[in-house]
Amino acid sequence: MNTFYLGIDVAKAKLDCALLRPDGKWRNKVVANTPAGFQTLASWLEAQGAAEIHVCMEATGIYWEEIAEFLASRNIVVSVMNPAQIKAFGASRLVRTKTDQVDAKLIAEFCRERRPDPWKAPPYCEQTLRALVLRLDALQAMRTQESNRLAVAWDAVRKGIEGHLAWLDKEIKALAKAIQDHIDSHPDLDNKRALLDSIPGLGERTIAVLLAFFGSPERFQNARQAAAFAGLDPRQHESGSSVKAKPRLSKIGHAFLRKAMYMPAMVALHKTSWGKSFRDRLTASGKPPMLIIGAMMRKLVQVAFGVLKSGKLFNQQLHTA
Repeated sequence: MNTFYLGIDVAKAKLDCALLRPDGKWRNKVVANTPAGFQTLASWLEAQGAAEIHVCMEATGIYWEEIAEFLASRNIVVSVMNPAQIKAFGASRLVRTKTDQVDAKLIAEFCRERRPDPWKAPPYCEQTLRALVLRLDALQAMRTQESNRLAVAWDAVRKGIEGHLAWLDKEIKALAKAIQDHIDSHPDLDNKRALLDSIPGLGERTIAVLLAFFGSPERFQNARQAAAFAGLDPRQHESGSSVKAKPRLSKIGHAFLRKAMYMPAMVALHKTSWGKSFRDRLTASGKPPMLIIGAMMRKLVQVAFGVLKSGKLFNQQLHTA
């Protein structure tokens, strides 16, 4: 009954905070999304007499991570929500106005009503690995853009693009080595890499991605939750007798993970015996090619979660029967 509920609308530069007191009254505060701002927020909460607090925020890019870690380190319960959940909650309340302050209050009300599970911070080594993996993806995307520009570049800019491509190639190679060195230097990550390496179809970069996001499998209750985190869970759309749409991926999850699993799924389906068996089984059931690819993407995440959770190597016989 004496719990304070704090909703935080996270932006790159600032945090809009709405504190719902046990007596139903609201208090608002805007602080910078910096370590100094975090200290200001902590002092403000102390001044409000908020001894027992449940904080809720959306997973907006990477801007929420530092404040979530700061609050969790002070033994404050923190929940990090998928923005789609907050959006749906707002729609259920017929919220028509959208401002940062309104969003912060909505998040606090969601927190009070739904009491979401606490967020568990991954180990620092996994956070570092995630930063390296995401940076590598950004550099690879940049290289693709520059390669496309080079194909139609005027002579006046061609040399600059070629120089940038050479720099990108060097940085990508160095970053790929840094990722492997980072895994090598942490025995837990190294052991988990060996488990994932037993799954046919997974390469070293995909393994690094899986370690970065699923290296602590205890964060998920089961393999379905792990797949849903990547937005790879199936979405059904049926209503009455006239509406029966084809099942699709929900895509309510981490888009980077879905992108990272596409090529490994193609490799598994066409280059491995267990993947071919999986493909043949679904094809015989009349499933279309794109659905089979999505199913294999989901299957890879679930299998990876399984070997990490159990600590046992991939057993191909379980997937080719």
